[in-house]
Amino acid sequence: MEYLDFELPIKELEEQYQKACNIGSESNVDVTATCKQIEKKLAEIKKEIYKNLTAWQRVQLSRHPNRPYTLDYINAICGNTFLELHGDRNVKDDKAMIGGLGKIGDQSFMIVGQQKGYNTKTRQLRNFGMANPEGYRKALRLMKSAEKFGVPVVTLIDTPGAYPGLEAEERGQGEAIARNILEMSRLKVPIIVVIIGEGASGGALGIGVGDKVLMLENTWYSVISPESCSSILWRSWEYKEIAAEALKLTAKDMKKQKLIDEIVKEPLGGAHSNREEVFESVKNAILSAHDELKNLSPKELVDKRMEKYSSMGVFKD
Repeated sequence: MEYLDFELPIKELEEQYQKACNIGSESNVDVTATCKQIEKKLAEIKKEIYKNLTAWQRVQLSRHPNRPYTLDYINAICGNTFLELHGDRNVKDDKAMIGGLGKIGDQSFMIVGQQKGYNTKTRQLRNFGMANPEGYRKALRLMKSAEKFGVPVVTLIDTPGAYPGLEAEERGQGEAIARNILEMSRLKVPIIVVIIGEGASGGALGIGVGDKVLMLENTWYSVISPESCSSILWRSWEYKEIAAEALKLTAKDMKKQKLIDEIVKEPLGGAHSNREEVFESVKNAILSAHDELKNLSPKELVDKRMEKYSSMGVFKD
């Protein structure tokens, strides 16, 4: 188990608890009262820490190495019904962007999302979750196929941004993302977007236009990462915590500004602390959102989606 800086008090108490349990099992000493006391204190500390998380601490939780990624959600929610589809029919198959058909409950969905790696080898394979233009073109191909057969779309966002390399720009990174935003805005099937980790910049927006946009509690969604914002404004990463607060990038901030529709609660300690619970919460949130959208006609879907995004950032005195 890995701990973040602000979780060190929890680590110390858990180590104390483990030591007390070991003493009890290795000797005849009754440590029940001590263990209960530590358990009580541990529960209080957890509530205190996770109730008062700063924006930067939520950014750290969204990047936790034990946090579930897109394929974890797909495998848990769809089971063995998921059929991955490959390639953009133009350049190649981008491993940072995955997609395919799967069933959630009795309903079929086209599921698209960014995938990060679990170790050095898979991180390189998945390009750290940063898709190239062919990844966004693959995503669009799958979404257009879903539209053709009347299958609703679910996108799972978890990326530090679209890949910024020279070869990505040469192959039209900006155009690919802009094309996705345009086509998603007028797609004639329901689109449900779930931000499960990092939602950075155009990399997130490339699969982020939806009728319902949901955010897990400890995720972030912003035009730029706190570190990059800090380096631009202050020429240093040292001010990333101030930048995180100023960017208003947390789920609560996004909901307040009406840029997302719903916050999906996470278990105490983050999504990685109880994977089964968060998988069930995301599954229920997707099905609930689909129930709201499934009876709308294609024209109603597109009109409502256009109205939703047109009204963002517009204010009346």
